[in-house]
Amino acid sequence: MRFVWAVAAFVLAAVMIGAGIAQRTVFQGPDADIAAISVDEEAPYLLIDGAVLNETAGAQTLRAQGDGEIFAAYGRTADMKAWLADTPYNVASLDESGEIVTELVEPEVAAQPVEGSADGEGGSAADDAAAEEPTARSPIGSDLWLDEFQQSDVLIAPLQLPAEMSVLVASDGSAPAPENVSVSWPIENSTPWAGPLIVAGGIVLAFGVFLYILGIRHARRSRGPRRKGLPLPVTEPIDIAVESADKGVISSTPRSRRAITGGRRAFAIVPVVAVSALLFSGCSADAWPQFGATPTPTPTASVVVPEGQQAPAVTKPQAERILSRIAETVAEADEAKDAALAATRLEGAALATRETNYKLRAAIADFAAPAPILTKPLEIVLPQAYDEWPRSVMVVVDDEESKTSSIMVLTQQDAWAPYKLSYAASLEASTPMPDLAPVYIGAVQPAPDSPFLKMAPQDVAAAYSDIINKGEDSEYYDMFEAEGDQLRERIALDRQDRLTEFNQTGAETATLTFSSSPGSFAPMALATLESGAIVAVNVDETDTVKPKNSDAVIKLDKNPAVRALVDADQSATGVTTTFTDQVFFYVPVQGSPEKIRLLGYSSDLLDAKVIP
Repeated sequence: MRFVWAVAAFVLAAVMIGAGIAQRTVFQGPDADIAAISVDEEAPYLLIDGAVLNETAGAQTLRAQGDGEIFAAYGRTADMKAWLADTPYNVASLDESGEIVTELVEPEVAAQPVEGSADGEGGSAADDAAAEEPTARSPIGSDLWLDEFQQSDVLIAPLQLPAEMSVLVASDGSAPAPENVSVSWPIENSTPWAGPLIVAGGIVLAFGVFLYILGIRHARRSRGPRRKGLPLPVTEPIDIAVESADKGVISSTPRSRRAITGGRRAFAIVPVVAVSALLFSGCSADAWPQFGATPTPTPTASVVVPEGQQAPAVTKPQAERILSRIAETVAEADEAKDAALAATRLEGAALATRETNYKLRAAIADFAAPAPILTKPLEIVLPQAYDEWPRSVMVVVDDEESKTSSIMVLTQQDAWAPYKLSYAASLEASTPMPDLAPVYIGAVQPAPDSPFLKMAPQDVAAAYSDIINKGEDSEYYDMFEAEGDQLRERIALDRQDRLTEFNQTGAETATLTFSSSPGSFAPMALATLESGAIVAVNVDETDTVKPKNSDAVIKLDKNPAVRALVDADQSATGVTTTFTDQVFFYVPVQGSPEKIRLLGYSSDLLDAKVIP
């Protein structure tokens, strides 16, 4: 009976193991759905619309094959079309029947006038042809992309993009884009019972082997004559030790037989265990059922997106990448004192102060270099929610090593321009930031003359300058928070110290006056959650030294920075020295009991001139 059960176990084990292996081999379907994208006409770019990427649910994998370097990037569809507006490109989309079709799109933006011709007229035929010829532009490194990839010959990029995003495929912007392009989606083909069937089959197989061994053992023990046989002749006892020594006879006691039998049994079980272990190791995670509770999402504070609000300008990883690029370029410009290089990543007040610093460092050997731009960790990213251009983003970096925090404004003028740093300041110590929208929502930019704020952004610099000049006599004094305003304190102390020093040496022959006024750079504002705004402005502080009579002159030998800027050792008419402040304020909503509060500032020497 044991043999019968053993055979049954062998058959059942074979069925179970075979079924498990079959699920992982012959019965397992394809693991991906692949859609090839064919292009009829050559173009330097191929835009794959988000509808194509989401034709099948699940994560996407882009595959492009061609000769040389292959480039791919993804971003919002509207941004990518804006970047491609002045060049021909192929776009892959879905037709009414859901099939993937490609179409060549011609440039929408008119060619710019050729340099040397007046208003685009009067140029030669060759110039006109050149104006119509689209300029090759490399897509590598654009600040518009949310992410980008580069590989040689074959590019494989895993993606997980929503319908409002698209993928751009190109080579170098001048050669045709790769023609062999496809998108694939994973297909659910897990076999959760393959693993249990194989393992259970191995267990049943081992049980069958065990029954088989028991059957053999039982059969051996039950062997012998069934009927009484003839009497055997009397035998003499044999000295086993002597026989063994003389003739090499091996003892056949029950103990030795058990040892031999046990060895055979172990030898029979070893292959079974080895086969089961081998089958077990070949089963991956998707060959097993997944048990366990579904994780419960943790509730978070909800932020209501205003109706009609547009998409945020950047994501946090994108902002980190942009800020790193700005910092690298500016660091190179600082080392080389190259204002033209700095201008590729700086503008406004941030560029003006750098240009002055480069002039002074070229003339004064020990003049200090500007502080490097902090990049990480990026604590706050507040992008402007805007689909057009120019668009801006405000960031806050809290550097633990230097124990300083920087607040900056980055602005992109059009789809092809890089982001540039326009305002940068150090945050006041222990300054509480207002509540801001999360990065995936962004903030709107209030109008410069917005009536919904306690003070319009365009008026903040003039009002603050008036407070610096008049103090408590200013009509705007009660609108600004005085407590914790270190900029006002620093300016007042600095002016008093300089005036005291001047009165000791030059009060008899010259006059020293101070004034503050709005700077020449436009303010920038982004709204907060309480309908207020963070406003960045530019304020200039000007010191004017004039002689009292025609015989007196203003000597600059004790002020090497001013002497280097005016390129003179003295002046008979006087000298003006201008310092510029980049200042960030929190401006509450109209009707709020809060006052306008200083968040941070930076001050730098801007210029010096001889009074004509």
